[in-house]
Amino acid sequence: MAGRFELYEDKSGDWRFRLKAGNGEIIATGQGYASKSGAVNGIDSVRRNAADAEVVEVEN
Repeated sequence: MAGRFELYEDKSGDWRFRLKAGNGEIIATGQGYASKSGAVNGIDSVRRNAADAEVVEVEN
């Protein structure tokens, strides 16, 4: 089963998304957006950029 993006409105009225793996585990979450369309744009950005994103180790 492929993963899926879930789009939802949180308790404070912001729109958010989360990416779930095929097993139902949440593997990524998005920031709060003022509008649903903003959250959809965030999902589109993840889709466009994640495949080629560089992995960089950083120190805390």
